[in-house]
Amino acid sequence: MIMELKPTNGGGSIARVGEAARAAGLAIVVKRMGESTRTAEEAATQCGVTVNRIVKSLVFQGASSGRLMLFLIPGDCQMDLAKAAIVAGETLKRADARMVRDETGFAIGGVSPLGHRIAIRTFADAALLEQPTVWAAAGAHDAVFEAEPKALVKAAGATIADLAAD
Repeated sequence: MIMELKPTNGGGSIARVGEAARAAGLAIVVKRMGESTRTAEEAATQCGVTVNRIVKSLVFQGASSGRLMLFLIPGDCQMDLAKAAIVAGETLKRADARMVRDETGFAIGGVSPLGHRIAIRTFADAALLEQPTVWAAAGAHDAVFEAEPKALVKAAGATIADLAAD
């Protein structure tokens, strides 16, 4: 069962995504799929699209700065950590799940490109721009939204880069 939700005011993570999208001029409809969309494969199945149209939101931590950074890549790709480190300007390490939740307000598997509690440097793989629309997490394990990729990248304040492994 799919439930469509219009973004509303409120303190929850899904509401934060809707509010951030609205503030950035991005019109979205958050859909609760009723089943997990934590992985790119699960999300693609639930959304009825190919995996390359799913946006994976990967959070890494700068090894020297300690700051969290967000990397948006197509669901069918793996991120090249060396490429990501170059665009980030420092070595990266996988961020602790508790830190991700505490600082961004999202649990792993529901991290959205939008609506973080903190200002977070964001990078997006250029391959996302090749799709007519993409689906991204909306703040919960079963919540997603569809967007035009250029508009999503702009709303997320993301820097376009080559991030995917060859």
